[in-house]
Amino acid sequence: MTAAADVIFLNGEVHSLAGEDEVFDAVAVRDGRVVQVGNDYDVEFLAGVGTDVVDLDGDVLIPGFVDAHTHMETVGKYGVHADLRGASGPEEVTERLQARASETDDEWVLGYGYDESAWDADDLHQSDLDTVSEKRPVAAIREDMHTATVNGVALAEYGDAMPDEDVLGDGRIVEDAVEVVYDATDPGPEETKELVEAAQEEANARGVTAVHDMVRHSDAPRAFRELDLAGDLTVRVRLNYWSDHLDAVREVGLRTNHGSEMVEVGGIKTFTDGSLGGHTAKVSEPYADAPEETGTWVVDPEELRELVAEADDAGLQVTAHAIGDAAVDAVLDAYEACEDAGESRHRIEHAELASDDAVERMAELGVVASMQPNFLKWAGPESLYEDRLGTERREASNRFSAYLDADVPLAFGSDCMPLDPLLGVHYAVNPPAEAQAVSVTEALRAYTSGGAYAGFREDEQGVVEKGALADFTVLDGSPWEREDSIRDVDVSMTVVGGDVVYRAD
Repeated sequence: MTAAADVIFLNGEVHSLAGEDEVFDAVAVRDGRVVQVGNDYDVEFLAGVGTDVVDLDGDVLIPGFVDAHTHMETVGKYGVHADLRGASGPEEVTERLQARASETDDEWVLGYGYDESAWDADDLHQSDLDTVSEKRPVAAIREDMHTATVNGVALAEYGDAMPDEDVLGDGRIVEDAVEVVYDATDPGPEETKELVEAAQEEANARGVTAVHDMVRHSDAPRAFRELDLAGDLTVRVRLNYWSDHLDAVREVGLRTNHGSEMVEVGGIKTFTDGSLGGHTAKVSEPYADAPEETGTWVVDPEELRELVAEADDAGLQVTAHAIGDAAVDAVLDAYEACEDAGESRHRIEHAELASDDAVERMAELGVVASMQPNFLKWAGPESLYEDRLGTERREASNRFSAYLDADVPLAFGSDCMPLDPLLGVHYAVNPPAEAQAVSVTEALRAYTSGGAYAGFREDEQGVVEKGALADFTVLDGSPWEREDSIRDVDVSMTVVGGDVVYRAD
């Protein structure tokens, strides 16, 4: 006799996103995994006395979103510190920071997420932040997390530790100078746990059931594991440790894919270059608006090759940040020296300006392209990327279809700018340039099974089929029927391991 299901979801539009993407009415779950997908009549036979029955009321059920590149601490910071996203200019940034200053006695006044490329006004300056406080250090971190503006107090107290080349003047700092701010404002274990708890709530509300988290310090992994042991973790977490953890990770014997169903080791995260916003992405041709600049090596090619070799020898996947075409080439050179980069599923994070040759090399090596479709918000005709790159390079950035056509494994993530898969899917389907466009199904797969593959879980994650993890995202509308407005589709329910972890009011 077949055992009853723990929960069944009926009366929906269930997309498996596997194979030909068959569409069903219902799905049954037992012990956290899918036991049947089919029509309402057949699935209802698995209902028993103790079975929970969830009426989807016609909503669309798809595999849970896997955000293949995010920073959960930062996501949490938006809810704790000043949230600068959507600020219309320097005046609104300072107003939000002043509000934060009035409600906390912390040494630092911090805000996250401003984007000056959307402003009519000038950039943010030290003088703006001096109005927030002349006694406490103040920092506004740009959305890309590679750029910040600080006040005079912050420069006076921490400027000596900042590399001269990364202090641009008038309070603006980039790269290693921003790292000084991060180190000075390290939240510590207790606050870190609060941040990741806030972040998982945000993730669940956005339909995210799994994240590949790029972690700077050891406090976040500890917080996730504590939540897991307590049964309070509602998002699956794959931990990618900053490269300065490599020796410690090797010493304690961690390997890629070690862990539980909820928290596992990903690999080692490293940088090569910076960001387009800060003119620090490493490009082969100068910036259109800075003819003397070709970007910065955050980790130079020789050091990168050594690091990749060490991580690969230790059985660790590598996730290498590379935005500019020169940076992408440097990462591929390092991966080519590995025994089998494809078997290790080494990744390039962002890969925005990869050349045709680089895409072909990625396909040959089996390297994963871990990309962020929400970055296309900067890639329109009158945009940051137009300023930095000019029209030709702007339109050739983030060519998702080229990766798919070349059979490069493609995984989508948000880089928490913002953590919102449906926004990313919207941009991938409705991009500024034709070369960037993919279909709705392709975009959804990159945000589900693409991330699952990048995390070695394609056999149980990213699809709705028998035996798979019961991780679902339920939408109040069909992305296939609302291609022009996918960003306006709402998440009505999120399910992890068969448990409803978010339900819209």
